[in-house]
Amino acid sequence: MTAETTTEFPVPNGMLAETVISVEHYTDRLFKFRMTRPASFRFRSGEFVMIGLPNAEKPVMRAYSIASPSWDEELEFFSIKVPDGPLTEHLQKVQPGDTVLMRKKPVGTLVNDALLPGKRLYMVSTGTGIAPFASLIREPETYEKFEQVILIHTTREVAELTYGKELVAATRDDPLVGEEASKQLTHYPTTTREESDKMGRSTDLIRSGKLFEDLGVPPLNPETDRVMICGSMDMLKDVKAICEEAGLTEGANNRPAEFVVERAFVD
Repeated sequence: MTAETTTEFPVPNGMLAETVISVEHYTDRLFKFRMTRPASFRFRSGEFVMIGLPNAEKPVMRAYSIASPSWDEELEFFSIKVPDGPLTEHLQKVQPGDTVLMRKKPVGTLVNDALLPGKRLYMVSTGTGIAPFASLIREPETYEKFEQVILIHTTREVAELTYGKELVAATRDDPLVGEEASKQLTHYPTTTREESDKMGRSTDLIRSGKLFEDLGVPPLNPETDRVMICGSMDMLKDVKAICEEAGLTEGANNRPAEFVVERAFVD
């Protein structure tokens, strides 16, 4: 696909046509790309938007978390590659200069507004579920609302952790939030298949207490702790159950509480 394909299919009503700026492939399963951001497009860090390609009269659209923060002049997305995926089969081949379609309205529950203030914020993710947290850890409001921000990212292999590791390093050096992130942000990467410094599913590490022991913090407490969850369906269900067992209540944009789950997509 090239940018010229946009002449074959007009941009559907309610959509924006944006230009790919850069693409980086991490593994044969994961890549990220950045594209132009319309001057009129506004979103809250942690929200997602529907994106697609101008390669059909009715383009396939999928929900993608915006991995860049609300103040960024560009839009970043972190994606899995699915060989026969209706969208990702083609999306993984985009190059700088190509066109990506985007709906105008961002939505989502993984936003600071959906949580009550607390002492610690846990961001629990698997695979590309780290994307909304890539946005939130670069958002100044996150550090104003929580004393400690704990980013938990679980993948099968070590190479799949690269995006998160580079992200955290860059955030700690960021002119806007670097000082706060250096003091308040904790990164906890784990793998489930390939040997690494920390092994195991996040759910097992939470239930066994090893996560809290490693971090030097007490177990989940609704008085102090808040949780955001994004990733595989099994993980979503298990961490939601763990939160509820600990006395945390699920929140929403119109009813802030102690934990939130993104159900719009799974990795």
